[in-house]
Amino acid sequence: MSKRQKRMLLRIIIAPILMIAVSFVPVKGLLRFLLYMIPYLIIGYDILKKAVLGIWNRQVLDENFLMAVATIGAIIIALNGRGDYVEAIAVMLFYQIGELFQSFAVGKSRKSISELMDIRPSYANIEKNGVITKASPEDIDVGSIITVLPGEKVPIDGVLAEGRSLLDTSALTGESLPKSVNEGDEIISGSINIIGVLKIRTTKLFEESTVSKILELVENASSRKSRSEKFISRFAAVYTPFVCASALILAFVVPFVPMLFTQSNVLWSEWIYRALTFLVVSCPCALVISIPLSFFAGIGCASRAGVLVKGSNFLEALSKAQCVVFDKTGTLTQGVFSVIAIHAENSDEKLIELASLAESASTHPIARSIITLYKSTIDQKRVGEVYELSGKGICALVDGKEVLVGNSALMKEKGVEYKCPKESGTVVYAAVDREYEGCFVISDRIKENSKSAVSALKKAGIKKTAMLTGDRADVAVLIGKELGIDEIYSELLPNEKVEKLEKLLEENGKKGTVIFVGDGINDAPVISRADIGVAMGALGSDAAIEAADVVLMEDDPMQIPKAIKISKKCMGIVYQNSIFAIGVKLACLILAAAGITNMWIAIFADVGVMLLAVLNALRAMKS
Repeated sequence: MSKRQKRMLLRIIIAPILMIAVSFVPVKGLLRFLLYMIPYLIIGYDILKKAVLGIWNRQVLDENFLMAVATIGAIIIALNGRGDYVEAIAVMLFYQIGELFQSFAVGKSRKSISELMDIRPSYANIEKNGVITKASPEDIDVGSIITVLPGEKVPIDGVLAEGRSLLDTSALTGESLPKSVNEGDEIISGSINIIGVLKIRTTKLFEESTVSKILELVENASSRKSRSEKFISRFAAVYTPFVCASALILAFVVPFVPMLFTQSNVLWSEWIYRALTFLVVSCPCALVISIPLSFFAGIGCASRAGVLVKGSNFLEALSKAQCVVFDKTGTLTQGVFSVIAIHAENSDEKLIELASLAESASTHPIARSIITLYKSTIDQKRVGEVYELSGKGICALVDGKEVLVGNSALMKEKGVEYKCPKESGTVVYAAVDREYEGCFVISDRIKENSKSAVSALKKAGIKKTAMLTGDRADVAVLIGKELGIDEIYSELLPNEKVEKLEKLLEENGKKGTVIFVGDGINDAPVISRADIGVAMGALGSDAAIEAADVVLMEDDPMQIPKAIKISKKCMGIVYQNSIFAIGVKLACLILAAAGITNMWIAIFADVGVMLLAVLNALRAMKS
């Protein structure tokens, strides 16, 4: 409990005790009024202060103004002998109890976010002359060697230069099992070193590291409001002036109606009391508090599950998803390629050598799978000019000869006659001076949870799944059918992926939102174009974090249905609270205007609805 909450709790305890004590004091008139003002000011001074500041700053029509007017009005009625001072104190008391419960609820929701924020490291260890000194992570340059002791957080992204350990990545990915790391492995900031001393060569500046990117996403999430939250602002702008005007009409216009027809005297205090009760009831606290709290809790729940949602607008859009489009390599498949067959026109060794030299500068997983077959050291002096043909392959000068390594589109473009292998898989063809030399058949393994993820999406109400890939049609169809994907589009260049996605958006846009899921390496254009772009397993990928609306911190397709489930639960709570709060509020306003309810019942109803809505909103914290 914070100091502020403790002070409020103390005021909530003291005010009713004093109120009860004063009721036993046998005094009347001004002295009784002054004695009752003590508990009233103890419990309500901050509301009165905010109301005055609101008037001063020309932001009059808020809940503080409504509470101040209603309670002061009740006191004036009590001074005239028509009411009781206890009523005004009780209104403030119950309202403050509701506010305290709300602060507890918000605090609990914020805690889930602050636990994620705790991944921010406060220092980095630099070793100089055998002595370890602490430095600010912001001051560490790329290429520096930092030391991470057991129990410490990794401050900056890098590569493990020395040591081995287990890393706790649960705050980043939601994965409870420690991750084993050895020399040469990439290390992401925010991980906690469990055992062993690690020496890490930094590959990024602190502000570009994973931990900084994640924190920036979470901190900025609240600035992107959903339609439901924007509705509150529009609703409040119309609702508050309306109820204030209605209260004035109820107090000073409606009483004239019976006077005109019956010529009877009007009991003004009764109508003013009704108007004041109407104002108390009108406070839209449940709606104003519970809806943003629901989204805040939903984003916190998703963060703990390893799903970073950039704003409540994207959380709301996730709940309306009708079509999920996947990239293949690295998203549905592991992206770990291995050569399963070699078909050489002359010699396997010569084919491997030429292809490896041509692909030596490439970091593409398919290229690396061929290079690993070459047992000798690559002599870069033998490689001349190299250029890439987007979506087709590589053209390089090796020993002064033109070597082509790529797919069938490259062979067709260069006029090379090639032979198709019998095996299914990704085929990489090679040619020297436009003469066919052979091909490699490369296979990529499907991720363990891909099939379950596609099945879970359909159970979650997704109407259509699709896959966009640059791979061969037979490979794409084989994988797509095994996973149960509805539509499969293959042999697509990067720009064709965007075109195909636009067609899917046009077909499904009216039915619901379209999600595109990519591995974050080369899918940034498609991720940006989708209604909701999801970068999977993209920790450390700046392009993915910038382009995506949702970032999955773990390389697991099952996080996609999990994110949709969280969003649907959150939106369900938002709709429940909206209908409940507005429905009860309208009923109470009608009863207050008719004089059926008094201020005690009004405040009980208002605080009760707010508490129920807040408690319901907290359900969004659990997936």
